[in-house]
Amino acid sequence: MPSRRDQIRMSDDEIWKFIEGRKSLQVATLNRDGSPHLTTLWFGILEGDIVFETFTKSQKIVNLKRDPRIAVLVEDGLEYNQLRGVAINGHADLYDKPEDVFRYALAVTRKNNPGLTSEQEQAAAKMMSQKRTAVVVKAERIVSWDHRKLGGRY
Repeated sequence: MPSRRDQIRMSDDEIWKFIEGRKSLQVATLNRDGSPHLTTLWFGILEGDIVFETFTKSQKIVNLKRDPRIAVLVEDGLEYNQLRGVAINGHADLYDKPEDVFRYALAVTRKNNPGLTSEQEQAAAKMMSQKRTAVVVKAERIVSWDHRKLGGRY
C-alpha cells in the first residue's frame, strides 16, 4: 500500500498545471539574522522557471543579494480535504538591467492580465522594468500535495 504522502503527491504535469492556474506566490527569503522574510506577489513562468520582479530596494532583493536561497509556495483550498499546494526550495538568479527585467516583467504581465493588447503588455512591462530586479527561481527541491486525491479518506 502506498504511503499517504505518495497518495497525495502531484505528477510533474499536475504540478505545472496547478502553478499556472494560480496568481499569487508566497516568497520566503532569509533576513540578515536568519529569520524568514515572507511576502506574497504575482509571478510568471518563463522557460520552465517561476519568475517575478520587484523593487530593487525591497527587503527580499536585499536578502537575495546576500543569500540567494529562496522558498516559494502556491496553495489552494479552504477545506482540509481540498488542500493543494506546491513548495519549491532553490536559489534565485537576479537580473537588474532594465532590458533583462523587461523579459520577466512581460511574463508576469501576460500571466496576470489577460485581455491586454500586446501594446498594453509591452507598456506595462516597460514600466515594471524600472528600478526593479527580476528573480528567476531555480528549483532544487519540489514538494507537492493534493488532498483531493484521498477522496475524503483520512
